[in-house]
Amino acid sequence: MAAPGTTAPSTTLARQLGFWSAIGVVVGLAIGSGIFRTPASIAARVPDPLAMLGVWLAGGVISLCGALSVAELSAAMPHTGGWYVYLREAWGRLPAFLFGWAQLILLRGAVIGGIAAVFGEYFLRSVGVDSLAHPLASRLVSVAAIVVATTVNIRGVALGAAVVGVATVAKVSGLMLMVALAVLLGSDSGASVYNFAGRAPVDASLVGLALISVLWAYDGFADVTLAGGEVSDPQRNLPRSIVMGTMTIVGVYLAVNVAYLYVSPIGAVAKSPLIAADTMTALVGQIGASFISVVVMLSTFGALMAGMLASPRVFFAMADDKLFFKTVARVHPRYGTPHVAIGIAGFLGAAFVLTQTFEQLADTFVLSIWPFYTLAIAGLYRLRRSQPNLPRPYRVVGYPVTPAVFIVAGVGLIANAVWAEPLWTSVTFGIVLAGAPVYWAFFRR
Repeated sequence: MAAPGTTAPSTTLARQLGFWSAIGVVVGLAIGSGIFRTPASIAARVPDPLAMLGVWLAGGVISLCGALSVAELSAAMPHTGGWYVYLREAWGRLPAFLFGWAQLILLRGAVIGGIAAVFGEYFLRSVGVDSLAHPLASRLVSVAAIVVATTVNIRGVALGAAVVGVATVAKVSGLMLMVALAVLLGSDSGASVYNFAGRAPVDASLVGLALISVLWAYDGFADVTLAGGEVSDPQRNLPRSIVMGTMTIVGVYLAVNVAYLYVSPIGAVAKSPLIAADTMTALVGQIGASFISVVVMLSTFGALMAGMLASPRVFFAMADDKLFFKTVARVHPRYGTPHVAIGIAGFLGAAFVLTQTFEQLADTFVLSIWPFYTLAIAGLYRLRRSQPNLPRPYRVVGYPVTPAVFIVAGVGLIANAVWAEPLWTSVTFGIVLAGAPVYWAFFRR
């Protein structure tokens, strides 16, 4: 039964995801491509090692504030669609539709394509092929990975969650092994604590752009809520999995970046798009590069699986809410999954990975999604006033400061992007706002 003041979905999905499966989705989706691909661009924008680590820490604090805040929303409204549901209940159908429109036109294709792009790059690296010299081959491998992830998730949410869980354990173990090797073998491989002592001028506007890349790496901390209608005991399992998963991600990211900078000076990090492979090569030679390439492949494929499990639920929730075409809300008669919505997400991811670079995909995604994240968390204050009797099994720790930190960060991020990249930002926001006339013409009633 829906909580008072909320709208329950008319088409339901089986609640098959337990706590460990949910936390696997949180960690599995967030630790995907970002930690392996974005450090180079972040180091180029913030060429001071301590400042670079500070940006990663800031992104972690912001994400944790968001996780603590969305945990309250997820426990109060544990329905399929997550962020879409929170926007609809707090601000109405138009903002919720624009979120779904952005998901369709920009977001899902960008995130799935971005994750798959890194999978393709490291797959070629693992077999001794330079992905930069063979971009088409890399993209075709990426598309193949998307096809496999789409097929597995159509076959069943439990199967998809099991693959995500195995990949999550493998990737976290591999990353922690790399950190341990850096500590144990780094001094014999040219690593030095003096790499942290370098100082370089930092452009404040570029710090904001670097934060965009960092938040790409942290993104996914609350995407398990998109499949909230399939989580068992959601009032308990959703908040716990979101908060504990995010804390795990922050710890892993800080440790891995310290290892990168310990082994290589920040200038070398800035020139290394495949920094994990280069770090392991420095530590143990080619065998290390092959090992970490396999870890990255598992990591990105696990994140791709988690993304294909969670993200299509937005299209499903919209269609079930009559804000999208009814066909999209169909549930497979045998597998019990929203197969049409999953197929749409897979098609978008393949289209994006064939037409855009990783950096374009990452920046487009973060800039498109953060206005909605900010608006949804701001909805906490509105819902506390408009629906005071809404059952809230979990309440935000540190309210009202905790959500305010996330909101201020979101507004600052958007403002910095508008100032630093006005053309790119205007085009992105223009595409999102183009959904408004579509809503008024076809879905307002």
